[in-house]
Formats: sequence, C-alpha cells, structure tokens
Amino acid sequence: MDGLRNGQRPSQTAALIDPSASIAEFVRRFRDLSVQRDSQESLIKDLIVYSESIESTLRAELANVLSKLRDTELDLEDATRSRRDLQQQVQQLEVYREAVLQDNNFLKVANPYVVVLIDGDCLLFKESFIGKGVDGGKKAAYALRSAILEQCGSHANDIEVVAKVYANLAGLCKAMPGDGSLSSESDLKDFSLGFTQAKASFDFVDVGHGKERADNKIKESTKWHLRNTNCKQVILGISHDAGYAPFLDELFQDASLQLRVTVLEGIPTVRELKATGVNILNLNDRLFRSEKLVERALPEPLIPAPATFEVKPATGSITSAGTPTPATSAASTPAQAPATTYARAVKIATPPPQPTPPTQQPRPVSQTALDTIKKRRDHNKLCNNHYLRGPCAKGSACAFEHKYRPTKDELVAIAFLTRLNPCSNGQGCEVEDCIYGHHCPSVRDGVCTHPFCKFGKEDHPPGTRLRVHKS
Repeated sequence: MDGLRNGQRPSQTAALIDPSASIAEFVRRFRDLSVQRDSQESLIKDLIVYSESIESTLRAELANVLSKLRDTELDLEDATRSRRDLQQQVQQLEVYREAVLQDNNFLKVANPYVVVLIDGDCLLFKESFIGKGVDGGKKAAYALRSAILEQCGSHANDIEVVAKVYANLAGLCKAMPGDGSLSSESDLKDFSLGFTQAKASFDFVDVGHGKERADNKIKESTKWHLRNTNCKQVILGISHDAGYAPFLDELFQDASLQLRVTVLEGIPTVRELKATGVNILNLNDRLFRSEKLVERALPEPLIPAPATFEVKPATGSITSAGTPTPATSAASTPAQAPATTYARAVKIATPPPQPTPPTQQPRPVSQTALDTIKKRRDHNKLCNNHYLRGPCAKGSACAFEHKYRPTKDELVAIAFLTRLNPCSNGQGCEVEDCIYGHHCPSVRDGVCTHPFCKFGKEDHPPGTRLRVHKS
C-alpha cells in the first residue's frame, strides 16, 4: 500500500524486491550500455580518423596554396621591378629621342651650302680674269662667290659657296691661243692656281684628256650633293652642252630636285636644256664668256670660200658653188631658186675671204672624197667643228679626229655631209657660222627626193611633197 501510495508500479516494486531479478536486469542494462559505449567509441574513432584525413588533405592543399602564393608574390615583385625598369628605359629613350630630333634638325640647317660645278672646257671665265694669272684667278673666285651669294638674299651670311671647275687644262692651253684669248699657257695655269688658292672650298680640277671625264665628274658630284640635305642648291655650268639633258630629265623624275638645280649661263643655254624646265641663272656677262672658242686665224687656207651644194637632177652629180651674196639670196624665191637657195651657206674657217671672180665655175664634190669620209668610223671620224669652223673647243678631249689633213675636195665633202644633218635650233638658229642644215638640200621639182629625210616639214619649201618611207 505504501508502494502504491508512492506511485510505483507493482512490477517494478516486485523487481526491486526480487534480488535475482534485479541483478539480471542490471547485467542486461550494463550490456546494453556497453554496446552503446562500444558503438560510441567506434564512432569517435571513425570521426577522429576522418578528421585526421581531412586535416592532412587540407594541410597539403594549404601548403600548395601557400607555395603558389609565395611564387605569385615573387612574380608580382619581379613584374613590378621590370615595369619600373621599363618605365625608366622609356623615359630615357624619350629623352634620347628628343635629343636625336634636335640634333637632326640642327644638322639639317647647320652648315648650309651651295655648290657650283662648272664644265671648264667650254664655260670659260673672261679674258680679263685669265690674263691676270694668279691674281685673276683669285678675283674670279671672289666675284663668283659674291654673285652666288647675291642670289641667296637674307640667307647670304649663313651659306657657304663651294665651287669646282673641271677642265682639260692642257687642251685649253692649246685651244685658247688660237682664239686670241690667251697669250701664254702660263697665264691659264696661274689662273687655275689662283682660283684654287682663293677659298678653301674652291678648286680648279685638271681632269686631263678624255671626252666624258668632266661630264662624269659633274654628274656624279651632282647626285652626291643632292643627297645631302645641307646642300641647298646645285648650280651647273653646262649651258653649252645638250648632252646633259637626259641626265636632268632623269633627276627631275623627283619633282623636289628640280627646285634645287640651276644652270649657270655663260654661253646661251641650248634648247634641249631649256626643255627640261631647269632654272637658269645668267650673271649678265660679269664672269663668263658668252661665246665658244673660235679660231680667228689659221696658218693656211682650208677652202677658197664658203660653199653651198647642189645635186643636179639630170646627172645626179654633186657640185659646189660660191656662196651667193645676201642680196642675191634674199631676192631668190622658192619658185625660181634651185634647192641650194633653201640651204644656208656653210661657213668654213678660213683666213680673211678673198674676192671671188664672177666667172668662177662650180667645182664638183668628188664622189671619191665623199666615200673616203663616209668610211671613217667611231674615233676615226673627222671632227666637223674642227675642220669647218676652226679648232674644236674641246681640244684633245674631243672624241673625234683632229690631226688628219684633208684635201680641199675632202673638206667640201665634209661640209656637204654635215649639211645633211638638221641643226638642232632649226629655223630659229642665230649662229652665224653654223655648219648644220637649216633647209632640206634634197628638194627637186617640189619633191623631197631623200628616202629617209631627217628634216622636218617646216625645213622644206612651201608645198614640198615628202616621201613616206614604208618599213
């Protein structure tokens, strides 16, 4: 009753009362507890092992991450250092670039100069300079320098003048006395020395014998100076020589170069050079001769008188006749005059002409002499200028023969053959002793009989019928 009053169940009370029953229960309960404990221990052990495995994995991954972090930090540090080095190098290069640009700009404007290149075989200084020897050479150099600087305007004080004269000195010493412009060879040699001594930048260069030596030096020097930005102008003393026209045409393919090249005019500039569009500078005869060397006297006559030529239609023979007087030539008309009326008289260098008797008969031009002259080739060809107009201005530098002594018939043949070549100045030629043709000599009865005529239509009488060559 007390147990019931205390809230205990009858079975529990009985178990507490039964000693054997209580021990068994304790044993059972202890066993259950042991199983649970073993299970807990196993769980704890598994948890510990798993934790250790996870920890090891995480530690390895952490170590790997830390290693990569250290490598990344090192890379970052190296990249930072490299970037700073590059920045410093860029800054240094910028400074260097600015310095180079300044130096380059300075070099472009520093030491500006004008170069004068003169073909001294034909563009000759005046006798008033040459005749004074060394002193004349110095005066010519100073006068040339002053004349060039006058063209530079406000820049004259900053520009240097460089001058080179290229010539065959020995050839000039032989050619100029015949012209009467040189009394002694020593004058010309002394003049060249004075010209060279006047200024450090002035030279008179003796190129010796050779047709193209002066030409080649002038052409190569021109190209060299035009490549130099300090050279502001190249002035060429070549107004007499049409052979420079192809050279200038080639240069002027670069339009900018045309502004930097000028032809210095003494002898009037030939038509071919004018056609290139080159600038022309004329110093108003202050320094140079305006005419070529001409023989004023020869020791023996070469031909009795100037001659014109005629081919007779009936026989085809070639004849030579005395030159008609200006009045006779002017009075002739295309309808009345023979073909020779349209050919300018060939003036051959002779002593003072002697009066020709009115009864003088035309002398035939020897076919044998023509054949003899035609057979000469290359360097063996006779120099037309030398034999028809006087000693060649190029002297020993000329590529053609000067030493041969032609007969009178051969001289007439030379003149006739030369007349078959049209004058480059055409009808506008103003050279009094021109040896080339100005009108076609092959017109017969209003027809040009030459199958390969070199003369233009304007060089034939009005109404002339021209042959058309069919190739």
